[in-house]
Amino acid sequence: MRLSTDDLYLLGQCAISAAMQAGQLIARHSQRAVKVNTKDGGSSLAAQVVTEIDHLSQDIILQTLRPTCTKYDLAWLSEEAPDDGARLQQDYFWCIDPLDGTLPFIECVPGYSVSIALVSRAGQALIGVVYDPLTHTLYRAIKDQGAWQNQQPFKPATPAQTLTFITDKSFAQDPLYQATRGALQRVAVELGYAGANLRLQGGAALNACQALTQAPACYFKFPKPDKGGGSVWDYAATACLFQETGAPVSDIYGKPLVLNPDGSTFMNHCGVLYGSDQAIAESMIRLYRRLHQG
Repeated sequence: MRLSTDDLYLLGQCAISAAMQAGQLIARHSQRAVKVNTKDGGSSLAAQVVTEIDHLSQDIILQTLRPTCTKYDLAWLSEEAPDDGARLQQDYFWCIDPLDGTLPFIECVPGYSVSIALVSRAGQALIGVVYDPLTHTLYRAIKDQGAWQNQQPFKPATPAQTLTFITDKSFAQDPLYQATRGALQRVAVELGYAGANLRLQGGAALNACQALTQAPACYFKFPKPDKGGGSVWDYAATACLFQETGAPVSDIYGKPLVLNPDGSTFMNHCGVLYGSDQAIAESMIRLYRRLHQG
């Protein structure tokens, strides 16, 4: 079936409700000791930890969105549930990270959120919702209907003098880490900024959002051989947000993100790149090419 503009709006409202209800649960359990388990989620620590709150959040989201799956014949892909492959058969599927940034949540630091997207079988994000339960900030977007941060249009912040580069904590172990740190300063100066600030932090969804809220900035992850590098549920919602603001989002080679891959949902083979403007994104693509070839 083909979803209409009205269908997308109503589904967007359902996603907002699910994200905020799950976020309220997460907020109630923040700053508390929680039982931490491990899973086979990739090579980084952030991908290997899971808590009961991840599962409880997923339960709330599923309970809220299950009626839409029946009414609109939607499939379901969530981080804490097996991939049944239905996303490759149905026209659309919910793509969910019930607690993006589990490691920051465990460490009681900012950077965790709820991330929900509706993705077409062709791999295009049509709805994106990210809710930050710590600051009560809601980011939402619907294809061709705009993007919002709470009640205001979501767009890059007023540019600062320093160019901010955001990536995950695991990048400190990347073989390209030291070379990248020095190169980022040169990129910033070449683009006319006073300098660069590299931040290793948080979960993927809020890291991407901060590429706009703390512009000029970009969020990047380089490809790596090991399984990991985030999965489609880490990026689908923010891909929709960026598309609706007109800000660039791609893999590290400048190609569109493949949000419904046949096979593994991991993105380690291609990396990701979110920029507050096109010049920054293009500079990062060139930088990775030089580092990789060097």
